[in-house]
Amino acid sequence: MQNKKLEHDIDWGTLGFQYIDTGKSYRAYYKDGEWGPGEITNANTVTISEASPALHLGQQCFEGLKAYRTKDGSVQLFRVDQNAARMARSAEKVMLPPYPEEDFVQAVHEVVRANQEWVPPYGYGATLYIRPFLIGVGDVVGVAPGPETIFGIYVTPVGPYFKGGLQPASFMVSRYDRAAPHGTGEAKVGGNYASSFSAGKEAQANNYADAIFLDPATHTKIEEVGSANFFGITHDNVFVTPKSPSILPSITKYSLLELAEKRLGLEVKEGDVYVDQLDQFKEAGAMGTAAVITPVGSITYEDKKHVFYSETETGPLTKALYDELTGIQFGEKEAPEGWIQTVNLNQ
Repeated sequence: MQNKKLEHDIDWGTLGFQYIDTGKSYRAYYKDGEWGPGEITNANTVTISEASPALHLGQQCFEGLKAYRTKDGSVQLFRVDQNAARMARSAEKVMLPPYPEEDFVQAVHEVVRANQEWVPPYGYGATLYIRPFLIGVGDVVGVAPGPETIFGIYVTPVGPYFKGGLQPASFMVSRYDRAAPHGTGEAKVGGNYASSFSAGKEAQANNYADAIFLDPATHTKIEEVGSANFFGITHDNVFVTPKSPSILPSITKYSLLELAEKRLGLEVKEGDVYVDQLDQFKEAGAMGTAAVITPVGSITYEDKKHVFYSETETGPLTKALYDELTGIQFGEKEAPEGWIQTVNLNQ
């Protein structure tokens, strides 16, 4: 854990993707069948029973979103209602009581407002990362959900997830599976990420940015790129992204599907992406809240490397999508209706 820093001690231009204690978090508690009122707390720790099912059974889920500083100094959120809805779906998957979606949105506004001095200044590409979480707690020895639940949010200022920002990265196809076909792959739960550690470590040991996971049923189709969704752009300008019940439905992915079609005029498609048919794509990328868009320069599969647009330069359509998305997020471009909420910093 890093010690809390003052805003002027941070070099926003070199900020990495790591935890910084900002001093203010959010907590709410579920007990006896109902949620109590949530509040801002100065604690960055959580005390729970050693028998809590979050520890032993993986009964937990989480979300990830960001707050963005605009040129005029205001702070805005990107599609926060979609994060609220996705967390509710994840919670139901692991039998946690969903945190009410309206309360989720309000809590995000409150915690960002309380930490507004930690939202990086406009112009650096840095953001305030927001991590809501739900954990099942209480004394459980058998295989059963917890009698109580904690909802929390912490925030931390972050820079790019992959070093180098919008620079092509190389990936390798993993021999490991990320999630089961009819399991929790579409839910944002910790087990899906813990199961990717070995694959990611192996990829990095071989000088790749991360691992690519194939579908667990047939091992023939691309599903996810590490902790992000995959997209490819075909030679006839079709934006293609995998569709599967074991893929996390990325909010960034569905935003890019809409932007690709309505602003770039591309045909869009969710469907199978076969790993032995990569030559259909002239550009490719990884997309997600943390990664934003990372161009995929190459994919290595069974000792064969496939290079897309370039291993050193970003493709023009990938760059155009990145500019549209980040332009909306940072208030430089007009957003589709309902995508942006502005945080009232003076409330």
